[in-house]
Amino acid sequence: MAETAKPARGRPIPPLIKLGLDLGPLVIFFVSTLIFGIYVATAVFMVALSAVLAIGFVVERKLGRVPLITGILVLVFGGLTLWLADDTFIKIKPTVLYVLFAIVLVIGVRFNRLYVKMLLSQAFQLHDHAWRVLTWRFAAYFLSLALLNEIVWRSFSTPIWAGFKLGIFPLTLLFVAAQVPFMLRNQIDDPPPSP
Repeated sequence: MAETAKPARGRPIPPLIKLGLDLGPLVIFFVSTLIFGIYVATAVFMVALSAVLAIGFVVERKLGRVPLITGILVLVFGGLTLWLADDTFIKIKPTVLYVLFAIVLVIGVRFNRLYVKMLLSQAFQLHDHAWRVLTWRFAAYFLSLALLNEIVWRSFSTPIWAGFKLGIFPLTLLFVAAQVPFMLRNQIDDPPPSP
């Protein structure tokens, strides 16, 4: 009897390397904006992000939904920026992305799909009510980022906006860290055994 070939399983990328891959395109975008301007930076960003997605796929044999959606938006809005020679498109890309995240989270709550729980349940065991509260907080955070992005790109220079874009990562880490006390207070003491 012939065995069916199983698809090759990838291996997880070590956390520090993953962090470097996640931040690399943003750093490259920021530096390129300062040196070459927004149009060259947009093209370089598109190439760097595509390379990171390809590396992730080759190593892990899968692409996460968030990196894939982000990559598609960067290619679409970056492509429009270069094609139409209008940097508005690359500047509104974060707004669109954050609003999309917020909408997905809110719709998930409506249909009892707690995406924040899916993301963080390995580290925390919380009651569903706490996961709902966290989901609403994350949705509000993403809407706040969308609004902040609109204010920054409309009110400040392109290099300042690029720096803001780079600063969103540590800002998000701070937001998540600020949620830890709430998660610890709502931790389930004895999680049910897994089947």
